Amino acid sequence: MTLTAGKTVTISVTKLPAEAKHRKTIERLMRLQPSIQRTLSRVARERGRNNPENQRGGRMWISRIPATRCVRAEVGAKFKIKVTPKIIPDVMAVQRFIAVA
Repeated sequence: MTLTAGKTVTISVTKLPAEAKHRKTIERLMRLQPSIQRTLSRVARERGRNNPENQRGGRMWISRIPATRCVRAEVGAKFKIKVTPKIIPDVMAVQRFIAVA
């Protein structure tokens, strides 16, 4: 598999990895899509505004809401990303679980 930096490629998940580290790498690559980035930014802004506060030990305590999981690595999932030199090693690490078109 040869990847050239600067090109936009479509990646599809062909096999679900058994190890969590490979699944997380695929999900991290999926989060690089511009549409997912916009969603994550919007949700993070809302999460920052709506943190519940309660009193704990005489002081105000902010209970942070956990981060939202917008993507899930499943067989058949497709996504488009722009290839950069930074992500080429990640793509190569999970190349047996994905197909690049």
